[in-house]
Amino acid sequence: MKNYHVILSILHPVRFIIVASACVLLFFSSASAAFAISSYQSDPQEGPTQLLETQRQTDEVAKSKPLGLKETQEKSNKGLNEVQGDADIDKMKTPENSQSSTSVEQNVKNLLEKVTGN
Repeated sequence: MKNYHVILSILHPVRFIIVASACVLLFFSSASAAFAISSYQSDPQEGPTQLLETQRQTDEVAKSKPLGLKETQEKSNKGLNEVQGDADIDKMKTPENSQSSTSVEQNVKNLLEKVTGN
């Protein structure tokens, strides 16, 4: 019985370290979402992105009967999916047109540099 109490008294600081580590992990995982908010600041003059052709085609498909297999395959081979096709594909964000944006990894590096002063 003494050994049991000795082992428990030894594990008490280890439990504290595990709980503290879990709390720190939860704090930083929730704080990273707050840092992501400032990654892109839109211009108030910019307004919402208009994907009018995509909306028009979506409304059109929603009002029509379901597409058959051949129609679905033909339309999905044209672009993004069977509903949108290639409508407004040039306005959508892709890796090719998002080269100026910073990645999450770069944001974290910048934050760590600010915190550590390097």
